[in-house]
Amino acid sequence: MKIAMVGSGYVGLVSGACFADFGHDVVCIDKDEDKIQRLREGVMPIYEPGLDDLVDKNAKAGRLSFTTDLAEGIAGAGAIFIAVGTPSRRGDGHADLSFVYAVAREIGESLTNDAVVVTKSTVPVGTGDEVERILSQSAAVTERGLKVAVVSNPEFLREGAAIGDFKRPDRIVIGAEDDFGREVMHEVYRPLFLNESPILFVGRRTSELIKYAANAFLATKITFINEISDLCEKVGANVQDVARGIGMDNRIGSKFLHAGPGYGGSCFPKDTLALLKTAEDYGSPVRIVEAVVKVNDTRKRAMGRKVIDALGGLDAARGKRVAMLGLTFKPNTDDMRDSPAIGVAQALVDAGVSVAAYDPEGMEQARPLMPEVEMKDDPYAAIEGADAVVIVTEWNVFRALDLNRVKQLAKAPVLVDLRNIYKPSDMREAGFEYTSVGRE
Repeated sequence: MKIAMVGSGYVGLVSGACFADFGHDVVCIDKDEDKIQRLREGVMPIYEPGLDDLVDKNAKAGRLSFTTDLAEGIAGAGAIFIAVGTPSRRGDGHADLSFVYAVAREIGESLTNDAVVVTKSTVPVGTGDEVERILSQSAAVTERGLKVAVVSNPEFLREGAAIGDFKRPDRIVIGAEDDFGREVMHEVYRPLFLNESPILFVGRRTSELIKYAANAFLATKITFINEISDLCEKVGANVQDVARGIGMDNRIGSKFLHAGPGYGGSCFPKDTLALLKTAEDYGSPVRIVEAVVKVNDTRKRAMGRKVIDALGGLDAARGKRVAMLGLTFKPNTDDMRDSPAIGVAQALVDAGVSVAAYDPEGMEQARPLMPEVEMKDDPYAAIEGADAVVIVTEWNVFRALDLNRVKQLAKAPVLVDLRNIYKPSDMREAGFEYTSVGRE
C-alpha cells in the first residue's frame, strides 16, 4: 500500500520509516524544503537511535521518499497520515490545531482517490469530527464522489526507544467509525497483526481520549513518586526502596516510579494541559491532573534550590560555579522541550551562580533556550573549576564518571544527583558530599 505521511518531525519520520520497513511505499511530506533536502541526503533532523540507518536502508530500497509537494505525495495513497505539531496555544493551554486543520484542507483540495485520512498527531476529543467536516465540504472530494474515512491512530512512542516501540508495541489503538476505515487500517498494520500485536479498534473520540488519558496517568505516576521522595527525605526513608516495594504490586507496576526533577519533553507537559482544557470545556474538570501539572511546574526550580542548598545556601552560592551534566529531558534524545534542566539552570542563574554544562546530544537545541549557560565539549571540561556538579539527565556516560578525576578537577567534591544513579554509600566512601533525591 502507498502511505503518505504529512509532517516529517519526530512522529512522522519514525512512523514513516517503520511503515516502509514493513514493506509499504511511504512518502514523507513536509513544507520545510531544507529539512526535506537534508533527509534526501540522509541527514536526520532529530536524534533517535537507529533512525538514520532505518531511513537510509528503506530510501535505498525505494520504499521511502521525501517531498514538499503534498498533492504529489498523497496521489494514489490509500492511507494519508497527519503527523504535524499540536503545541500548546499561547495564553490558554489549548492544543493549537491550526496545522492539523490546514493540512486537512490541503488534502481535501488535492485528493484524487478514495483514501483514509489518519490523525497521528495528538489531538483533543472531537478533532477527527472537524477534520471529517473539512474534508466533506471540500469541492474536490464532493465533485469526484470520493470515499474518505477519518480515523484516529495515536502514537505511543518513547523518545530514545521509538523504533522498538513502533515495531513491538504494547498496543495499537485505532479509532474508526466505518468499515472502510477499519479495513484500510487493518491492511496498514497487517505485519503487526501477523506478530499478534494487540490492536484495539474503538470509536474515534475514544481513541483521541485514550492518548491523553495515558499520558496524564504516566505524568501522575512520575509526580506521585516525586512527592513521595520529598516525604522520604523528611522521615528518613529511601524512595527507591519505596518505589520497589509498591512497584512489585502488579496493580501498580514499577515503570515511571523513578524520583527525579520532574517530567518534560514533547508530550506530557502539553498533553496534560490540553486534557485540562478539554475537561473544562465539557464541564468535567480533572482535579488530579490539575494538581499534577502544578506540582511538576514547581518541582524543577525546587531542584535548583536543592543545588543551592548543597552550595551552602543563597548567600554562599552567589558567585560560585556549577557543572550541569545532562540537559535533555531524558537520555537518548536531543529533545529540550520543557526539560527540567531549563528550570534548574534558571534557578541557579537567578541566584547568581554561573553554570557550565555538557550533554551528549542536546547542546545545539539548548543554546537558544539557556543563553546564560556555558556549553562545554565534554563532561570533564564542564566540571573543571566547579564548586558543585549536578547530574540532571541520566545519560549512560554519566553513570561511569572517573570520580577521582572529578575530584581533581572540581573546586569542591560536591555532587548533586537528581537522577539517583549513584549509591550514597559509594559516593561517601569516595569522599564526596553527595545529595540525591528521596534518599539519605
